[in-house]
Amino acid sequence: MAKIIGIIVVFGCVFGGFVLSGGHLMALVHPFEVMIIGGAALGAFLQANPGSMFMTVFKKSLSMFGSRFTHAYYLEVLKLLYEILNKSRREGMMAIEADVEDPNASPIFSKYPGVLKDARMTAFICDYLRIMSSGNMAPHELEGLFDMELASLKEEVEHPAHAVAKVADGMPAMGIVAAVLGIVITMSILAEADNAQIGEKVGTALVGTFLGILASYGFFGPLSGALEHDAKEELNLYESIKATLVASASGMPPTLAVEFGRKVLYPAHRPSFSELEQAMRGN
Repeated sequence: MAKIIGIIVVFGCVFGGFVLSGGHLMALVHPFEVMIIGGAALGAFLQANPGSMFMTVFKKSLSMFGSRFTHAYYLEVLKLLYEILNKSRREGMMAIEADVEDPNASPIFSKYPGVLKDARMTAFICDYLRIMSSGNMAPHELEGLFDMELASLKEEVEHPAHAVAKVADGMPAMGIVAAVLGIVITMSILAEADNAQIGEKVGTALVGTFLGILASYGFFGPLSGALEHDAKEELNLYESIKATLVASASGMPPTLAVEFGRKVLYPAHRPSFSELEQAMRGN
């Protein structure tokens, strides 16, 4: 909701201020300027990134209006970890083999559709539970493996934010390109044009610069920041999973292991101790 309000404020203040100052909105409507700036930015993005990155950024951008990293989601992940670790402690690690081999058919995972929907996180949890069930890896070795995977995961989840940031950095220059082309058109008609026509062409060229700067600092820059924040929250949740499973591998009981994971979470959406305890008792 805050992001929608932010977009409305940008539009309202910029265009509202322009109109109140005596400007006419139609003077800013130049589709070909938008085509030059937007097309050049899109082409540069496609050149600089893997083919799949466009859809990744598009999907993540839409999800910015309702982040899944909420208080309830964090609690769901911790409850899942507690339940699976509690089962392994009571019945042995081999008892969860069917759960980790096919989480979609698991009675435990099926209770938590929010987690199951994230295939990467589900695979992450299941992979380390398989490793733990082998019984041949010391806790510090398990933690080292976690750290290596999280380092590569960090690069992957932060890539969309970096890609959009580069587009934001380039948008003012794309606006200048559109402005220069507008000036070229203006210069080509100087011989037969009157002052009104020249003024109109120069105004059109300046709109290109305006749109490039507005798109950069009003939309793409903030979008990059939102994607970066989303990546940090996702990585924080993976760190919480790591802390929980390493604590369990070190011999901690499930109730204490998930407390290790809870303490790693950012305070903004972290469940309280009593909320987590009550949730675990409800299983």
